[in-house]
Amino acid sequence: MDDLKAFLVIARLNSFTKAAAELGVSPSALSHLIKSLEKKLGVRLFARTTRSIAPTDAGQRLINDLAPLFEQVDDAIQRLGELRDKPAGHLRITGADDAIEYILRPVLPRFLSRYPDISVEVSIDYGFTDIVKERFDAGIRLGEDLNNDMIAVKVSPNWRQVVVASPQYLRKHSVPKIPEDLLKHNCINIRYSEKSGLYAWEFEKGDKKLNLKVKGQFTANTNSHVLNAVLDGMGIAYLPEYYVEEYLKQEQLVTLMLDWCPYFEGYYLYYPYRRQDSPAFMALLDMLRYEA
Repeated sequence: MDDLKAFLVIARLNSFTKAAAELGVSPSALSHLIKSLEKKLGVRLFARTTRSIAPTDAGQRLINDLAPLFEQVDDAIQRLGELRDKPAGHLRITGADDAIEYILRPVLPRFLSRYPDISVEVSIDYGFTDIVKERFDAGIRLGEDLNNDMIAVKVSPNWRQVVVASPQYLRKHSVPKIPEDLLKHNCINIRYSEKSGLYAWEFEKGDKKLNLKVKGQFTANTNSHVLNAVLDGMGIAYLPEYYVEEYLKQEQLVTLMLDWCPYFEGYYLYYPYRRQDSPAFMALLDMLRYEA
């Protein structure tokens, strides 16, 4: 059904690029989707050139048959939703574990209590999930990583990464004063996905910027495991300040080289245009929206 909906959007806009923007996917992903659909159906749906596309005879016949049916379905669902007193539905959100913990967890009890007919499902993923293809309603991501095809609403203040270590580790090792000193230490690395390299620690002071590839005996793919490792005295870590705030207050961890630790643009909830039609989703968005 999603493939057929995408086909109708392309036909309506006569453009893969414009359709991809409306659907919240990349043009290449949309092109692959249509090729797969054509293979399943055994006919070509579009005649393509380098400058334009147009439906084939088979494609036009499918448009004529499908478009009224999808309009009827959309109208029926819309009319049904208007009968409800409160927003209802199932929402699927994706993001990294610390983003879900930081952004979503604090509001969930109040949100679910206020809207008993809404259910929320979260999926932890550090990668750049195609939320349309994977049928998520939205994702949570840093502003600097957003796709221009998506609508984005800021849901957190700006924050910084901080270099942290446990007191027991520092009793056995010298205290680093500048980023290059970290090359002499056992640093705890993170690899966000199987296909990515180790994250290079980002530092900034005045006009000087530095991406440092550190080394160490332990690497994880989530911040929670990096946090556990630094708490256990296994080395020095680089983590979001909000993520380690309680451990800093309790003096289980200490910060190092704060003057080198830059701030990052805050988190955003990003979603395709179609989600604006969902009262349940808009209720969650209103609760998450960050007001400076």
